[in-house]
Amino acid sequence: MGPPAFDAAFLHDLDALFAWRRDVRRFRTDPVDEEALRACLAAAHHAPSVGNSRPWRFVRVADPGRRRAVAENFAGCNAAAAAGYAADRAAQYRGLKLAGLREAPVHLAAFCDAATETGLGLGRASMPETLAYSVVGAVQCFWLAARARGLGVGWVSILEPEAVTGILAVPETWRLVAYLCVGYPVEEHLDPELERHGWQPEDRRGSELHER
Repeated sequence: MGPPAFDAAFLHDLDALFAWRRDVRRFRTDPVDEEALRACLAAAHHAPSVGNSRPWRFVRVADPGRRRAVAENFAGCNAAAAAGYAADRAAQYRGLKLAGLREAPVHLAAFCDAATETGLGLGRASMPETLAYSVVGAVQCFWLAARARGLGVGWVSILEPEAVTGILAVPETWRLVAYLCVGYPVEEHLDPELERHGWQPEDRRGSELHER
């Protein structure tokens, strides 16, 4: 059995999916369909990983106390980040919505299991950071699968990893890579929110191809 053939219509839709992947901060509180969520997690497990190590460990944060503790950690980190800007920029920063922790029906923490023996260390002796990069690939696969099902995802990075690890009481060899809010978006936008709200201008330098 040969590989599938992806026609022009599929490629067009795939490009649209990448464009509409946008980070979501504003969620409806409707419950997320469990079958859809499981399908997205299954897609994450198709991600590439160094030495086929599959080091990602997803934790659904359902306990209200733990969710509240994560939100409080975010609030403290967010206030500290705002204080690091000049007054006018700090005021603009405080006006941004940088997390959907209160509204999102699903919280997922993605960890890297630094002690995994799967793959026997293949491919990461000189670049051990590729273990964490593998988790990022799994997060991206999850994200695209979620977007294709009408779900939005928001990556919350304004957190203290060690504090979140303690709040969730996971094994000490697990390292937090991403804290994700998941749910149905209140609104849909093709452009990045930070550009839309004037935090930064459009910048496409990352799409350039450099040759050496």
